[in-house]
Amino acid sequence: MDHPRCAGAVADRDRGAARRVGSAVNHSAKAPSQLRFAGYAALFDITDAGRDTIRHGAFARTLAARTTPLPLFWQHRPDQPIGVIEHVAEDARGLRVIARIDQQHSRAAHLLRQGKVNGLSFGFRTRAARQSPEGRELIEIDLFEVSLVTHPLHPMARVHLVT
Repeated sequence: MDHPRCAGAVADRDRGAARRVGSAVNHSAKAPSQLRFAGYAALFDITDAGRDTIRHGAFARTLAARTTPLPLFWQHRPDQPIGVIEHVAEDARGLRVIARIDQQHSRAAHLLRQGKVNGLSFGFRTRAARQSPEGRELIEIDLFEVSLVTHPLHPMARVHLVT
């Protein structure tokens, strides 16, 4: 088992009360002072800059076990929580997230609205992987957090929608 580390991602949009559906987890309740965005925190079957390739189903166990919202951090800093992940699920493309930044006037919200910061990443621990000369194939992952970042490890791990 590896130590916790970070990787890239992006998302879509969803509304509704907190509910659990299969391996998808929703924790949605938007207040007027909040900013929401969507993107993918991970993309399947595409190798990132760290030479990791995440396989479909890698998050299934951790999502099924999750009962509380994942935290949203600024640049992977646990001392700088900026919101929560309202919805997280695997789809055909990757790990889809919808997140909420709690303070719409914060620096993170301002930079996101301006498009100056639009990368996504996540903190995880590897539970199962295969090593090859090309890198690691991640089969099962424990997910700890999602972060809004300046430079995601995966170049396609980006925010696609801000509301």
